[in-house]
Amino acid sequence: MTSTAQPTEGRKAHPDHLGHVIFITAAAAMGGFLFGYDSSVINGAVEAIRGRYDVGSAVLAQVIAIALIGCAIGAATAGRIADRIGRIRVMQIAAVLFTISAVGSALPFALWDLAMWRVLGGIAIGMASVIGPAYIAEVSPPAYRGRLGSFQQAAIVVGIAVSQLVNWGILNLADGDQRGDIAGFEAWQWMLGVMVVPAILYGLLSFAIPESPRYLISVGQAARAKEVLGEVEGHTVDLDVRVAEIEDAMRREHKSTFRDLLAAGSKMRFLPIVWVGIGLSVFQQLVGINVAFYYSSTLWQSVGIDPSSSFFYSFTTSIINIIGTVIAMIFVDRIGRRPLALIGSAGMAVALALEAWAFSAKTAAGTLPTTEGTVALIAAHVFVLFFALSWGVVVWVFLGEMFPNKIRAAALGVAACAQWIANWAITASFPSLSDWNLAGTYVIYTFFALLSIPFVLKFVKETKGKALEEMG
Repeated sequence: MTSTAQPTEGRKAHPDHLGHVIFITAAAAMGGFLFGYDSSVINGAVEAIRGRYDVGSAVLAQVIAIALIGCAIGAATAGRIADRIGRIRVMQIAAVLFTISAVGSALPFALWDLAMWRVLGGIAIGMASVIGPAYIAEVSPPAYRGRLGSFQQAAIVVGIAVSQLVNWGILNLADGDQRGDIAGFEAWQWMLGVMVVPAILYGLLSFAIPESPRYLISVGQAARAKEVLGEVEGHTVDLDVRVAEIEDAMRREHKSTFRDLLAAGSKMRFLPIVWVGIGLSVFQQLVGINVAFYYSSTLWQSVGIDPSSSFFYSFTTSIINIIGTVIAMIFVDRIGRRPLALIGSAGMAVALALEAWAFSAKTAAGTLPTTEGTVALIAAHVFVLFFALSWGVVVWVFLGEMFPNKIRAAALGVAACAQWIANWAITASFPSLSDWNLAGTYVIYTFFALLSIPFVLKFVKETKGKALEEMG
Protein backbone atom coordinates (compact mmCIF):
# COMPACT_ATOMS: atom_id res chain seq x y z
CA MET A 1 0.00 0.00 0.00
CA THR A 2 2.94 2.32 0.50
CA SER A 3 5.35 3.59 -2.05
CA THR A 4 9.10 3.27 -1.85
CA ALA A 5 9.64 6.44 -3.87
CA GLN A 6 11.33 9.37 -2.17
CA PRO A 7 9.76 12.59 -3.56
CA THR A 8 12.06 15.60 -3.66
CA GLU A 9 9.35 17.98 -2.45
CA GLY A 10 8.31 15.57 0.29
CA ARG A 11 11.81 15.28 1.70
CA LYS A 12 11.76 19.03 2.43
CA ALA A 13 8.37 18.89 4.12
CA HIS A 14 8.02 20.28 7.61
CA PRO A 15 4.47 20.51 8.99
CA ASP A 16 3.06 23.84 10.14
CA HIS A 17 1.71 22.17 13.27
CA LEU A 18 3.78 19.15 14.30
CA GLY A 19 1.46 18.55 17.25
CA HIS A 20 -1.43 17.92 14.84
CA VAL A 21 0.64 15.37 12.92
CA ILE A 22 1.58 13.66 16.19
CA PHE A 23 -2.12 13.50 17.14
CA ILE A 24 -2.97 11.88 13.79
CA THR A 25 -0.16 9.36 14.24
CA ALA A 26 -1.11 8.58 17.84
CA ALA A 27 -4.75 8.07 16.86
CA ALA A 28 -3.74 5.58 14.16
CA ALA A 29 -1.34 3.90 16.60
CA MET A 30 -4.31 3.14 18.90
CA GLY A 31 -4.70 0.11 16.66
CA GLY A 32 -1.24 -0.96 17.78
CA PHE A 33 -2.25 -0.40 21.42
CA LEU A 34 -5.25 -2.69 20.92
CA PHE A 35 -3.00 -5.17 19.09
CA GLY A 36 -0.82 -5.44 22.19
CA TYR A 37 -3.71 -5.27 24.65
CA ASP A 38 -5.86 -7.94 23.00
CA SER A 39 -2.88 -10.22 22.35
CA SER A 40 -1.83 -10.37 25.99
CA VAL A 41 -4.97 -9.72 28.06
CA ILE A 42 -5.82 -13.45 27.82
CA ASN A 43 -2.81 -14.06 30.11
CA GLY A 44 -4.98 -13.14 33.10
CA ALA A 45 -7.84 -15.46 32.17
CA VAL A 46 -6.09 -18.73 31.27
CA GLU A 47 -6.44 -20.53 34.59
CA ALA A 48 -9.97 -19.22 35.15
CA ILE A 49 -11.06 -20.50 31.74
CA ARG A 50 -9.49 -23.88 32.54
CA GLY A 51 -11.51 -24.06 35.78
CA ARG A 52 -14.76 -22.61 34.39
CA TYR A 53 -14.96 -25.11 31.52
CA ASP A 54 -12.97 -27.95 33.09
CA VAL A 55 -10.67 -28.49 30.09
CA GLY A 56 -7.21 -30.01 29.77
CA SER A 57 -4.05 -28.31 28.58
CA ALA A 58 -4.41 -29.33 24.93
CA VAL A 59 -7.93 -27.90 24.52
CA LEU A 60 -7.06 -24.82 26.55
CA ALA A 61 -4.07 -24.17 24.29
CA GLN A 62 -6.25 -24.26 21.19
CA VAL A 63 -8.65 -21.70 22.67
CA ILE A 64 -5.72 -19.39 23.47
CA ALA A 65 -3.97 -19.93 20.13
CA ILE A 66 -7.01 -19.84 17.87
CA ALA A 67 -6.94 -16.04 17.83
CA LEU A 68 -3.78 -16.31 15.73
CA ILE A 69 -5.81 -17.83 12.89
CA GLY A 70 -7.88 -14.67 12.92
CA CYS A 71 -4.68 -12.60 12.98
CA ALA A 72 -3.49 -14.27 9.78
CA ILE A 73 -6.87 -13.67 8.09
CA GLY A 74 -6.95 -10.02 9.14
CA ALA A 75 -3.38 -9.36 8.06
CA ALA A 76 -3.91 -11.08 4.69
CA THR A 77 -7.05 -9.12 3.83
CA ALA A 78 -6.50 -5.66 5.36
CA GLY A 79 -4.34 -4.30 2.55
CA ARG A 80 -6.75 -5.12 -0.25
CA ILE A 81 -9.75 -3.89 1.71
CA ALA A 82 -7.93 -0.63 2.48
CA ASP A 83 -7.16 -0.11 -1.21
CA ARG A 84 -10.87 -0.48 -2.00
CA ILE A 85 -12.63 1.43 0.77
CA GLY A 86 -9.86 3.45 2.42
CA ARG A 87 -7.53 3.25 5.38
CA ILE A 88 -9.91 4.99 7.81
CA ARG A 89 -12.75 2.57 7.04
CA VAL A 90 -10.48 -0.39 7.81
CA MET A 91 -9.59 1.20 11.17
CA GLN A 92 -13.30 1.59 11.90
CA ILE A 93 -14.02 -2.03 10.95
CA ALA A 94 -11.17 -3.16 13.23
CA ALA A 95 -12.54 -1.01 16.07
CA VAL A 96 -15.99 -2.60 15.69
CA LEU A 97 -14.47 -6.11 15.66
CA PHE A 98 -12.37 -5.32 18.77
CA THR A 99 -15.52 -4.09 20.55
CA ILE A 100 -17.67 -7.09 19.60
CA SER A 101 -14.84 -9.48 20.50
CA ALA A 102 -14.40 -7.87 23.94
CA VAL A 103 -18.11 -8.11 24.77
CA GLY A 104 -18.45 -11.64 23.40
CA SER A 105 -15.29 -12.90 25.16
CA ALA A 106 -16.50 -11.45 28.46
CA LEU A 107 -19.96 -13.04 28.16
CA PRO A 108 -19.46 -16.43 26.50
CA PHE A 109 -22.16 -19.08 26.59
CA ALA A 110 -19.69 -21.93 26.19
CA LEU A 111 -16.10 -22.66 25.26
CA TRP A 112 -16.87 -22.83 21.54
CA ASP A 113 -18.22 -19.28 21.32
CA LEU A 114 -15.36 -17.97 23.46
CA ALA A 115 -13.08 -19.41 20.78
CA MET A 116 -15.19 -17.72 18.09
CA TRP A 117 -14.90 -14.31 19.77
CA ARG A 118 -11.15 -14.90 20.06
CA VAL A 119 -10.94 -15.46 16.30
CA LEU A 120 -12.90 -12.25 15.70
CA GLY A 121 -10.50 -10.34 17.93
CA GLY A 122 -7.63 -11.94 16.05
CA ILE A 123 -8.98 -10.61 12.73
CA ALA A 124 -9.02 -7.14 14.28
CA ILE A 125 -5.43 -7.58 15.48
CA GLY A 126 -4.32 -8.66 12.01
CA MET A 127 -6.02 -5.65 10.43
CA ALA A 128 -4.49 -3.27 12.98
CA SER A 129 -1.03 -4.78 12.45
CA VAL A 130 -1.19 -3.87 8.75
CA ILE A 131 -3.25 -0.69 8.52
CA GLY A 132 -1.52 1.23 11.34
CA PRO A 133 2.03 1.22 9.91
CA ALA A 134 0.73 1.71 6.35
CA TYR A 135 -1.41 4.72 7.25
CA ILE A 136 1.30 6.31 9.42
CA ALA A 137 3.85 5.95 6.61
CA GLU A 138 1.47 7.57 4.16
CA VAL A 139 0.59 10.62 6.27
CA SER A 140 4.00 11.24 7.88
CA PRO A 141 6.30 13.94 6.47
CA PRO A 142 9.42 12.06 5.25
CA ALA A 143 11.65 14.09 7.60
CA TYR A 144 9.75 12.60 10.56
CA ARG A 145 8.68 9.24 9.13
CA GLY A 146 11.10 7.06 11.13
CA ARG A 147 10.21 8.61 14.46
CA LEU A 148 6.48 8.66 13.78
CA GLY A 149 6.61 5.11 12.45
CA SER A 150 7.99 3.95 15.80
CA PHE A 151 4.69 4.97 17.43
CA GLN A 152 3.13 1.68 16.27
CA GLN A 153 5.67 -0.55 18.04
CA ALA A 154 5.65 1.70 21.10
CA ALA A 155 1.85 1.49 21.21
CA ILE A 156 1.95 -2.32 21.02
CA VAL A 157 4.28 -2.69 24.02
CA VAL A 158 2.32 -0.09 26.02
CA GLY A 159 -0.86 -2.03 25.21
CA ILE A 160 0.73 -5.20 26.58
CA ALA A 161 1.77 -3.39 29.77
CA VAL A 162 -1.62 -1.77 30.32
CA SER A 163 -3.43 -5.09 29.87
CA GLN A 164 -1.30 -6.67 32.58
CA LEU A 165 -1.79 -3.70 34.91
CA VAL A 166 -5.57 -3.86 34.40
CA ASN A 167 -5.56 -7.62 35.00
CA TRP A 168 -3.61 -7.16 38.23
CA GLY A 169 -5.97 -4.43 39.42
CA ILE A 170 -9.07 -6.52 38.69
CA LEU A 171 -7.56 -9.54 40.42
CA ASN A 172 -6.95 -7.48 43.55
CA LEU A 173 -10.57 -6.27 43.47
CA ALA A 174 -11.57 -9.95 43.41
CA ASP A 175 -9.34 -10.72 46.45
CA GLY A 176 -6.82 -12.65 44.36
CA ASP A 177 -9.36 -15.03 42.83
CA GLN A 178 -9.50 -15.09 39.01
CA ARG A 179 -13.04 -16.42 39.28
CA GLY A 180 -13.98 -14.12 42.13
CA ASP A 181 -17.25 -12.19 41.89
CA ILE A 182 -17.24 -8.52 40.90
CA ALA A 183 -20.72 -7.01 40.37
CA GLY A 184 -22.18 -10.32 39.29
CA PHE A 185 -19.41 -11.37 36.88
CA GLU A 186 -16.23 -13.35 37.41
CA ALA A 187 -12.94 -11.43 37.50
CA TRP A 188 -11.63 -12.96 34.26
CA GLN A 189 -14.75 -11.76 32.42
CA TRP A 190 -13.98 -8.19 33.47
CA MET A 191 -10.39 -8.63 32.29
CA LEU A 192 -11.54 -9.54 28.79
CA GLY A 193 -14.42 -7.05 28.73
CA VAL A 194 -12.51 -3.90 29.74
CA MET A 195 -11.03 -3.78 26.22
CA VAL A 196 -14.34 -2.26 25.11
CA VAL A 197 -13.07 1.12 26.39
CA PRO A 198 -9.94 1.49 24.19
CA ALA A 199 -11.79 -0.18 21.28
CA ILE A 200 -14.52 2.47 21.33
CA LEU A 201 -11.89 5.21 21.74
CA TYR A 202 -10.06 3.87 18.67
CA GLY A 203 -13.28 4.01 16.67
CA LEU A 204 -14.04 7.57 17.78
CA LEU A 205 -10.51 8.77 17.01
CA SER A 206 -10.76 7.34 13.49
CA PHE A 207 -13.46 9.96 12.78
CA ALA A 208 -11.10 12.75 13.86
CA ILE A 209 -8.21 12.02 11.47
CA PRO A 210 -7.98 12.49 7.69
CA GLU A 211 -7.94 9.82 5.03
CA SER A 212 -4.54 8.94 3.53
CA PRO A 213 -3.56 11.29 0.65
CA ARG A 214 -2.38 8.28 -1.32
CA TYR A 215 -5.81 6.63 -1.13
CA LEU A 216 -7.59 9.90 -1.94
CA ILE A 217 -5.50 10.31 -5.08
CA SER A 218 -6.18 6.70 -6.07
CA VAL A 219 -9.95 7.40 -6.06
CA GLY A 220 -9.73 10.72 -7.88
CA GLN A 221 -10.01 13.07 -4.89
CA ALA A 222 -6.88 15.11 -5.62
CA ALA A 223 -8.32 18.32 -4.13
CA ARG A 224 -8.95 16.66 -0.77
CA ALA A 225 -5.51 14.98 -0.96
CA LYS A 226 -3.93 18.44 -1.29
CA GLU A 227 -5.76 19.61 1.83
CA VAL A 228 -4.46 16.64 3.82
CA LEU A 229 -0.92 17.07 2.47
CA GLY A 230 -1.09 20.71 3.52
CA GLU A 231 -2.09 19.62 7.03
CA VAL A 232 0.70 17.07 7.47
CA GLU A 233 3.56 18.43 5.33
CA GLY A 234 3.01 22.16 5.58
CA HIS A 235 1.71 24.72 3.11
CA THR A 236 5.19 25.83 2.07
CA VAL A 237 5.39 22.65 -0.03
CA ASP A 238 4.15 22.87 -3.64
CA LEU A 239 1.07 20.68 -3.22
CA ASP A 240 0.49 20.29 -6.95
CA VAL A 241 4.01 18.90 -7.33
CA ARG A 242 3.48 16.55 -4.38
CA VAL A 243 0.27 15.18 -5.86
CA ALA A 244 2.03 14.70 -9.21
CA GLU A 245 4.90 12.87 -7.48
CA ILE A 246 2.51 10.50 -5.69
CA GLU A 247 0.58 9.84 -8.90
CA ASP A 248 3.83 9.11 -10.76
CA ALA A 249 5.04 6.78 -7.98
CA MET A 250 1.73 4.89 -8.07
CA ARG A 251 1.94 4.47 -11.86
CA ARG A 252 5.47 3.11 -11.65
CA GLU A 253 4.82 0.91 -8.65
CA HIS A 254 5.28 -2.81 -9.24
CA LYS A 255 2.60 -5.00 -7.70
CA SER A 256 4.66 -7.93 -6.48
CA THR A 257 3.12 -11.40 -6.65
CA PHE A 258 3.90 -14.79 -5.18
CA ARG A 259 5.49 -15.82 -8.48
CA ASP A 260 8.10 -13.05 -8.11
CA LEU A 261 9.39 -14.81 -4.97
CA LEU A 262 10.33 -18.03 -6.76
CA ALA A 263 13.80 -18.87 -8.06
CA ALA A 264 14.25 -18.89 -11.82
CA GLY A 265 12.98 -22.11 -13.40
CA SER A 266 11.25 -23.24 -10.20
CA LYS A 267 7.56 -23.51 -9.41
CA MET A 268 7.99 -24.07 -5.68
CA ARG A 269 11.47 -22.97 -4.51
CA PHE A 270 11.73 -19.54 -2.91
CA LEU A 271 14.58 -17.14 -3.62
CA PRO A 272 17.32 -17.34 -0.91
CA ILE A 273 16.51 -13.85 0.39
CA VAL A 274 12.88 -14.91 0.99
CA TRP A 275 14.07 -17.88 3.06
CA VAL A 276 16.21 -15.52 5.14
CA GLY A 277 13.14 -13.39 5.84
CA ILE A 278 11.15 -16.49 6.80
CA GLY A 279 14.01 -17.62 9.06
CA LEU A 280 14.11 -14.27 10.87
CA SER A 281 10.36 -14.39 11.43
CA VAL A 282 10.38 -17.96 12.70
CA PHE A 283 13.35 -17.55 15.04
CA GLN A 284 11.68 -14.47 16.54
CA GLN A 285 8.87 -16.73 17.75
CA LEU A 286 10.64 -20.04 18.45
CA VAL A 287 12.57 -18.58 21.40
CA GLY A 288 9.20 -18.63 23.21
CA ILE A 289 8.62 -14.91 23.66
CA ASN A 290 4.86 -15.17 23.55
CA VAL A 291 4.86 -17.62 26.45
CA ALA A 292 5.86 -14.56 28.50
CA PHE A 293 2.84 -12.61 27.25
CA TYR A 294 0.17 -15.33 26.98
CA TYR A 295 1.03 -17.69 29.83
CA SER A 296 3.30 -15.94 32.35
CA SER A 297 0.63 -15.82 35.10
CA THR A 298 -0.07 -19.53 34.61
CA LEU A 299 3.66 -20.26 34.50
CA TRP A 300 4.40 -18.56 37.82
CA GLN A 301 1.39 -20.15 39.50
CA SER A 302 2.58 -23.57 38.30
CA VAL A 303 5.77 -23.15 40.34
CA GLY A 304 4.03 -22.07 43.53
CA ILE A 305 3.67 -18.28 43.23
CA ASP A 306 0.30 -16.93 44.39
CA PRO A 307 -2.04 -15.45 41.72
CA SER A 308 -1.70 -11.80 42.82
CA SER A 309 2.11 -11.95 42.71
CA SER A 310 2.07 -13.83 39.40
CA PHE A 311 -0.09 -11.09 37.86
CA PHE A 312 2.25 -8.43 39.24
CA TYR A 313 5.28 -10.16 37.72
CA SER A 314 3.45 -10.26 34.37
CA PHE A 315 3.08 -6.49 34.64
CA THR A 316 6.73 -5.89 35.58
CA THR A 317 7.80 -8.07 32.66
CA SER A 318 5.76 -5.90 30.30
CA ILE A 319 7.45 -2.77 31.70
CA ILE A 320 10.82 -4.37 30.95
CA ASN A 321 9.48 -4.99 27.44
CA ILE A 322 8.85 -1.25 27.01
CA ILE A 323 12.34 -0.39 28.30
CA GLY A 324 13.96 -2.87 25.90
CA THR A 325 11.95 -1.51 22.97
CA VAL A 326 13.11 2.04 23.73
CA ILE A 327 16.73 0.82 23.89
CA ALA A 328 16.32 -0.85 20.48
CA MET A 329 14.82 2.32 18.96
CA ILE A 330 17.81 4.30 20.22
CA PHE A 331 20.53 1.92 19.02
CA VAL A 332 19.17 0.21 15.89
CA ASP A 333 20.49 3.00 13.65
CA ARG A 334 23.65 3.54 15.69
CA ILE A 335 25.22 0.10 16.02
CA GLY A 336 23.29 -1.69 13.29
CA ARG A 337 20.71 -4.44 13.01
CA ARG A 338 23.03 -7.47 12.93
CA PRO A 339 25.05 -6.62 16.07
CA LEU A 340 21.84 -5.91 17.98
CA ALA A 341 20.35 -9.25 16.86
CA LEU A 342 23.50 -11.13 17.94
CA ILE A 343 23.60 -9.38 21.32
CA GLY A 344 19.94 -10.27 21.82
CA SER A 345 20.41 -13.91 20.84
CA ALA A 346 23.30 -14.37 23.27
CA GLY A 347 21.46 -12.65 26.11
CA MET A 348 18.27 -14.64 25.50
CA ALA A 349 20.16 -17.94 25.37
CA VAL A 350 21.80 -17.31 28.75
CA ALA A 351 18.52 -16.18 30.35
CA LEU A 352 16.55 -19.12 28.95
CA ALA A 353 19.21 -21.58 30.09
CA LEU A 354 19.00 -20.15 33.61
CA GLU A 355 15.21 -20.49 33.54
CA ALA A 356 15.54 -24.12 32.42
CA TRP A 357 17.98 -24.78 35.29
CA ALA A 358 15.70 -23.10 37.82
CA PHE A 359 12.57 -24.97 36.67
CA SER A 360 14.42 -28.28 36.87
CA ALA A 361 14.34 -27.85 40.66
CA LYS A 362 10.54 -27.86 40.78
CA THR A 363 9.44 -29.94 43.74
CA ALA A 364 6.73 -32.60 43.90
CA ALA A 365 4.53 -29.99 45.60
CA GLY A 366 4.85 -27.77 42.53
CA THR A 367 7.08 -25.07 44.04
CA LEU A 368 10.63 -23.82 43.52
CA PRO A 369 13.28 -23.51 46.25
CA THR A 370 14.02 -19.89 47.18
CA THR A 371 17.27 -19.61 45.20
CA GLU A 372 15.89 -21.20 42.05
CA GLY A 373 12.69 -19.17 42.31
CA THR A 374 14.67 -15.92 42.47
CA VAL A 375 16.84 -16.97 39.53
CA ALA A 376 13.76 -17.89 37.48
CA LEU A 377 12.12 -14.50 38.09
CA ILE A 378 15.26 -12.50 37.28
CA ALA A 379 16.07 -14.62 34.22
CA ALA A 380 12.51 -14.22 32.88
CA HIS A 381 12.84 -10.44 33.03
CA VAL A 382 16.32 -10.54 31.48
CA PHE A 383 15.02 -12.73 28.65
CA VAL A 384 12.25 -10.25 27.82
CA LEU A 385 14.72 -7.34 28.02
CA PHE A 386 17.17 -8.92 25.55
CA PHE A 387 14.34 -9.92 23.21
CA ALA A 388 12.82 -6.44 23.24
CA LEU A 389 16.10 -4.62 22.63
CA SER A 390 16.92 -6.87 19.70
CA TRP A 391 14.66 -9.34 17.88
CA GLY A 392 11.44 -7.62 18.93
CA VAL A 393 12.33 -4.54 16.85
CA VAL A 394 15.19 -5.64 14.60
CA VAL A 395 13.23 -8.32 12.74
CA TRP A 396 10.62 -5.81 11.61
CA VAL A 397 13.34 -3.39 10.55
CA PHE A 398 15.08 -6.14 8.58
CA LEU A 399 11.85 -7.25 6.90
CA GLY A 400 11.08 -3.70 5.85
CA GLU A 401 14.53 -3.16 4.35
CA MET A 402 16.14 -6.41 3.19
CA PHE A 403 14.05 -7.30 0.13
CA PRO A 404 14.54 -5.83 -3.36
CA ASN A 405 11.87 -3.31 -4.36
CA LYS A 406 10.35 -5.68 -6.91
CA ILE A 407 9.40 -8.32 -4.33
CA ARG A 408 9.22 -6.33 -1.09
CA ALA A 409 5.46 -6.37 -0.52
CA ALA A 410 4.94 -10.05 -1.41
CA ALA A 411 8.05 -11.22 0.48
CA LEU A 412 7.04 -9.27 3.58
CA GLY A 413 3.61 -10.91 3.41
CA VAL A 414 5.13 -14.41 3.27
CA ALA A 415 7.51 -13.66 6.14
CA ALA A 416 4.69 -12.22 8.27
CA CYS A 417 2.58 -15.31 7.55
CA ALA A 418 5.47 -17.53 8.69
CA GLN A 419 5.64 -15.49 11.88
CA TRP A 420 1.96 -16.02 12.67
CA ILE A 421 2.33 -19.77 12.05
CA ALA A 422 5.38 -19.99 14.35
CA ASN A 423 3.55 -17.90 16.95
CA TRP A 424 0.62 -20.34 16.78
CA ALA A 425 2.96 -23.35 17.13
CA ILE A 426 4.55 -21.98 20.31
CA THR A 427 1.25 -20.77 21.79
CA ALA A 428 -0.60 -24.02 21.10
CA SER A 429 2.20 -26.29 22.30
CA PHE A 430 3.28 -24.62 25.56
CA PRO A 431 0.59 -25.97 27.95
CA SER A 432 1.17 -29.56 26.85
CA LEU A 433 4.95 -29.17 26.80
CA SER A 434 4.98 -27.63 30.28
CA ASP A 435 2.83 -30.51 31.58
CA TRP A 436 5.42 -32.88 30.09
CA ASN A 437 8.53 -31.11 31.39
CA LEU A 438 8.76 -27.38 32.11
CA ALA A 439 12.56 -27.35 32.29
CA GLY A 440 12.77 -29.35 29.06
CA THR A 441 10.50 -26.84 27.34
CA TYR A 442 12.91 -24.04 28.21
CA VAL A 443 15.84 -26.12 26.98
CA ILE A 444 14.08 -26.21 23.59
CA TYR A 445 13.70 -22.41 23.59
CA THR A 446 17.36 -22.08 24.60
CA PHE A 447 18.37 -24.26 21.64
CA PHE A 448 16.54 -21.98 19.20
CA ALA A 449 18.10 -18.86 20.74
CA LEU A 450 21.57 -20.40 20.29
CA LEU A 451 20.75 -21.56 16.74
CA SER A 452 19.75 -18.03 15.76
CA ILE A 453 23.37 -16.87 16.25
CA PRO A 454 24.95 -18.89 13.38
CA PHE A 455 21.86 -18.16 11.28
CA VAL A 456 22.43 -14.40 11.60
CA LEU A 457 26.20 -14.71 11.09
CA LYS A 458 25.91 -16.84 7.95
CA PHE A 459 22.75 -15.63 6.19
CA VAL A 460 21.71 -12.17 7.39
CA LYS A 461 23.35 -9.11 5.82
CA GLU A 462 23.51 -5.72 7.49
CA THR A 463 21.02 -3.20 6.06
CA LYS A 464 22.04 -0.17 8.12
CA GLY A 465 22.79 2.87 5.98
CA LYS A 466 21.82 1.26 2.67
CA ALA A 467 19.21 2.64 0.29
CA LEU A 468 16.25 0.39 -0.38
CA GLU A 469 17.30 0.23 -4.02
CA GLU A 470 20.56 -1.49 -3.01
CA MET A 471 18.83 -4.45 -1.39
CA GLY A 472 18.78 -8.00 -2.73
